[in-house]
Amino acid sequence: MGQCNLEKYRLEMAAFIGTGAETSVFYEALDFAFAAHDGQMRKSGDPYIIHPCATARILAEEMDVHNCEILAAGLLHDTIEDVEDITPEVIREKFGPNVEAIVVGCTKVKHHSGDKQALKKLVHRKLFTGAAVRPEVMVVKLADRMHNLRTLGSMPRHKRQRIAEETLDFYAPLATILGLFALKRELYTRALSYKFPKQGQKLRQHINRLEKNPDLVTLTSNLNKGLSAAGLKAQISVRTKGLWGYYDVRNQLLKKALEVPQEILITVQQRASCYQALGFVNELYPPIPRTIRDFIANPKPTGYQGLHARAIIEGNKYLFKIRTEDMARRAQRGLVKDWNPNEKKQGRFIREIQEMFDILGNNEAVSYRDMIAAGGRKEIYTYTPQGDLICLPVNSVVLDFAFRIHTDIGHTCTGAIIGDRKVEPDQILRDGNVVRILRRNQPVNFDLSMQHCCQTPRARSELTKVFRKRIQAVSVETGRAVLEQEMRRYGLSYDLLEQQGMENILIYFNLASQEELLQEVGQGQLRLRELIYEIRNGLQMRSSEILPQPTGILNRIELTTVDPVVVKSSACCKPTPLDKGSVGLLSRRGISLHCKDCFQLKKLKFQREDVVEVRWRFSATPVKKEQKINILSATAKRVFKLISLAPEALQVTNVLRTGNKSTAVPSWEVRFTVINLQGLKRIIRHLDRSDLRYSFDFEQ
Repeated sequence: MGQCNLEKYRLEMAAFIGTGAETSVFYEALDFAFAAHDGQMRKSGDPYIIHPCATARILAEEMDVHNCEILAAGLLHDTIEDVEDITPEVIREKFGPNVEAIVVGCTKVKHHSGDKQALKKLVHRKLFTGAAVRPEVMVVKLADRMHNLRTLGSMPRHKRQRIAEETLDFYAPLATILGLFALKRELYTRALSYKFPKQGQKLRQHINRLEKNPDLVTLTSNLNKGLSAAGLKAQISVRTKGLWGYYDVRNQLLKKALEVPQEILITVQQRASCYQALGFVNELYPPIPRTIRDFIANPKPTGYQGLHARAIIEGNKYLFKIRTEDMARRAQRGLVKDWNPNEKKQGRFIREIQEMFDILGNNEAVSYRDMIAAGGRKEIYTYTPQGDLICLPVNSVVLDFAFRIHTDIGHTCTGAIIGDRKVEPDQILRDGNVVRILRRNQPVNFDLSMQHCCQTPRARSELTKVFRKRIQAVSVETGRAVLEQEMRRYGLSYDLLEQQGMENILIYFNLASQEELLQEVGQGQLRLRELIYEIRNGLQMRSSEILPQPTGILNRIELTTVDPVVVKSSACCKPTPLDKGSVGLLSRRGISLHCKDCFQLKKLKFQREDVVEVRWRFSATPVKKEQKINILSATAKRVFKLISLAPEALQVTNVLRTGNKSTAVPSWEVRFTVINLQGLKRIIRHLDRSDLRYSFDFEQ
């Protein structure tokens, strides 16, 4: 970009943001970026500075972002990554902490020793973490990706495919969540053109035929005449859905046809005129029953407003969208329009988006694809008994509804009343449901599967926080037991940890408290040998003696929980708490349980301190889930005799005959509850003493 072009760009951007004192940060960033990228070229052969300039222009022109700090970050978003001398400190000093935070959030991970897939996940997690604090990080990245897609033709084919796939998986769905529908449509369409070149070409021919349908001329002419006669000034246009409308996100393929491939957009001047126009449209083209949607009185979470109605005209289905000019513009820009990062009090929707980014950035067990897809689904409208509207994604459950009302209501939800039915927290809600939440005084210990049932970022985020606390509580106790045993190996007293100087050890390991230290040990994140060395030399004695490598038996922990959030039975060997010789791999996700002779465990590379021998205090460990025993080939008389002689701990809930009815000696399924592991152990002993063949899989 020559000097002349730079000046032209200044004038173009001045049309969006002006040239007042508040814009100085943008123009200073422009000069800085121009100098920083001097001499750098893109794959296309163009000067690199064209890319950050285009990113900032997309933000201003197509997303209505006119905050100069965000635009400055758009100009600088590649400087830390691509220019060796530019650090976050340099950006902060020159442009302030807001611009620095956005630029750092946009900067990719440079050094990583894992494979490409692990690096990709790390890059996305870092981006989510930055966006959790500064959602505008994601806004800048979307503009960045938009320009990259527009110039993707200069890239090799394999890179075009990779970028297209990442756009479909990641960026386009995020644009949907933020309500950036114009951006979303172009992201999908361009990415799909590279992902499905042949099928995409055929679909474009189909789309062109739809656009040339002569019936559309008659339809729009009738609308124009009728609305004009009714005294309504309106602009009418037809939008034929592009490739973006044919993409099946869940199955990641292109559909061959759509039920409603075209939309009739009617733009009027005033809000009241929207309802007048709807009345005329309904009179001219009677709507399909129960298809009228009022998003003006009940805006979508993104802020979208408009009236929708569907009609069948000459055998074809059409969607009518009636909006004012401001509503139509906001429909394309979402809540990003006029974004101000200095606004301390953000709206509820933005807070929920931040919560979603936070959970995706900090919890590797959560699939960002699933959560992003859930956040971008169509809505259903549900109501409280008082008539308050609660807008939720399709397939939301009672617990989503409860958390949308209030966090405390979600944590104490035991179910709901819908109509005259009492339902569980995982009951899927339908459009129009009136939901009365049932609660208890204490928080509910939700099962791990509940997180997959929930569709809203708020519910999933809150459940993740609770699950994390449950893991941390067990990790601290595990860490205490492991560290105490490890110190004993070296002849060190555990009381040393209470001595003065312990704070220096915490500082050395960058930890805030002794509890955090124990948690890190209990999650296998600290090398015990290094920790013991620091304790020995920092708290007891100064010695240059090298610590011997510990050998022998594993450290042992005793648990009082079978919570699957905390203790996960590995699929390879499926150990149960009743098995002897179980070992656990320690991690931030909890304890992964294996049999000691598990063949998969032997393949893993780990150190002795990463593994513990796991035992349970049977009488103190409750069993909350119903259990099941399958008895193979037994008469009814023998089965019921076995049950009648069983220990009192066995509380039978159901006995079912299973298998082929024509079999002379049938199989049986016995369902039962038991208070604790001690009772379960007695029941299994009772079964072992009989000569009946049975199978039992412990339900956590």
